[in-house]
Amino acid sequence: MISKKKAAIGAAILIVVTAIVSSFFAIQIDRYASFKNGTAVVPRKNFARMQDYGKLDAVRSILEGEYIEEPDNDKMLDGAIKGLVASLEDPYSYYFTQEEFRQFTERTQGSYAGVGMVVTVEQKDNTITVVRTFKGSPAAKAGIVAEDKIVKVSGEEVDGSMLDNAVAMMRGEPGSKVKVTINRNGELKEFELERAIVEIPDLEYRMLEDDIGYIWLYSFDENSAKNFENALNDMKKQGMKAFILDLRGNPGGLLSTCVDIADILLPEGLVVYRMDRSGNREDYKSDAKQLKLPMAVLVDENSASASEVLTGAIQDYGVATIIGKTTFGKGVVQDVRPFKDGSALKYTTSKYYTPKGRDINKKGLKPDIEVDMTDEAKNYLIKNPNNDLPLELDAPLLRAIEEVKHKKNSK
Repeated sequence: MISKKKAAIGAAILIVVTAIVSSFFAIQIDRYASFKNGTAVVPRKNFARMQDYGKLDAVRSILEGEYIEEPDNDKMLDGAIKGLVASLEDPYSYYFTQEEFRQFTERTQGSYAGVGMVVTVEQKDNTITVVRTFKGSPAAKAGIVAEDKIVKVSGEEVDGSMLDNAVAMMRGEPGSKVKVTINRNGELKEFELERAIVEIPDLEYRMLEDDIGYIWLYSFDENSAKNFENALNDMKKQGMKAFILDLRGNPGGLLSTCVDIADILLPEGLVVYRMDRSGNREDYKSDAKQLKLPMAVLVDENSASASEVLTGAIQDYGVATIIGKTTFGKGVVQDVRPFKDGSALKYTTSKYYTPKGRDINKKGLKPDIEVDMTDEAKNYLIKNPNNDLPLELDAPLLRAIEEVKHKKNSK
């Protein structure tokens, strides 16, 4: 069954002054004492940094001793670290508390307890925007649809800079409730959602007319490459003679999974490379084994990250026609650094480049053929949030079918 296309279409210091920063302060204070006694020379840059962090410690001490209520040291520390990372003004860099990191890691593991939405940051207005809801989830049942903008969670205003925090707030124990306020075309709507266990599918597939195989890949999760290969093999047995890959609404996921899938579709060569600020480069490659069928790839403005890596490589090699809308434009790489207490730091370390060296960050990838969802299709999904979009209303997919038919018949 072809699911909804457009709906496819996501702080001061303290004890870690003992754990993270504590040892740093101890060393710096010792160095400062040595400096005053004339027994050491502190480089000007390090001395300035020591003074800066000394101010942070001073603020902590003042709050601990004089604030009207006794502050929670752990919350102060978490807030300080979150503020430090937030100062980068990078929506992809984030400090996770222990609980937030636990929830974050659930995203690639097939199920979680929450409301069942994929969300992203809309760059032009820094809003948290719904990409899709999972069929049967609390969000889908309530009528939340793609392009709704989440403005409040549990009464707290949220925006794109708070994406991971907002996602964490919407998760929780099955049966518990959370209020989510969305902005839909200027009208605010509040939903009280009862959290539930949400199964996260990574793809769906089927045979279309004229022996055309179709896979809608939702995300690049732990098992997606294997599931992708199994789907292809099943459709080959059904006589697949052409192939359409749908990446609309796919927010990305694991780079390793993306490369594994690219290896199935591409000839031998470079899939993608990443480069850090020092110019260090890491290449990811495919082997010579390749799916050699007439192919089209569907993308939209919510196709991001790993979706763009795969699309960019396919486009550079010319093995498929890219159809849809210009992609999101997330061409940066994040690493995750876990800490012993269960917290973690996710931070941007490098950029992705396509095999031909294209930098897609904040630019996206332009399709070979531009096709958007019709207003009729969009209105249908708003009025029927729990129904599948009929094929006859899916203009991008219809155009892809037409394209691969032509390729197939021209062979």
